[in-house]
Amino acid sequence: MLEVLAVSLNKTALTGFIVYLIGAVLLFMLFQFVYTRITPHKEFELIRAGNTAAAIALAGAIIGFAIPASNVIAYSINVVDFVLWAVIAAVVQLLAFLGTTMVLKGTSQRIANGEIAAGIYVAAVAISVGMLNAACMTPSH
Repeated sequence: MLEVLAVSLNKTALTGFIVYLIGAVLLFMLFQFVYTRITPHKEFELIRAGNTAAAIALAGAIIGFAIPASNVIAYSINVVDFVLWAVIAAVVQLLAFLGTTMVLKGTSQRIANGEIAAGIYVAAVAISVGMLNAACMTPSH
């Protein structure tokens, strides 16, 4: 049994896993950094203060990025391909937030005020866009 595990977990596969995992973590952190700088409200300050709306909205954005990023990892042909498509996923997610602010006037202030409905709406749009984004990034397209 251990021999089968050792054969299936060869050096190349383990190296690929580590490279993609490190790349995913770095891109995830970079996305979160950029997203929290683009939004007018201060997510982490609000979350530390117990603002549920800010936590919901940020969680939706993170999930909305992670869905297409995980899809890209599964289907990319190499690390460069993964990084390029993950960056595209991040840009689409950032545009989704900007679009949401046009639809729901005062989005950032509503979130800062703790309006849970605004946080849920922003999260729902982010997750929905992430799902659509992931579907568009499949190899059949």
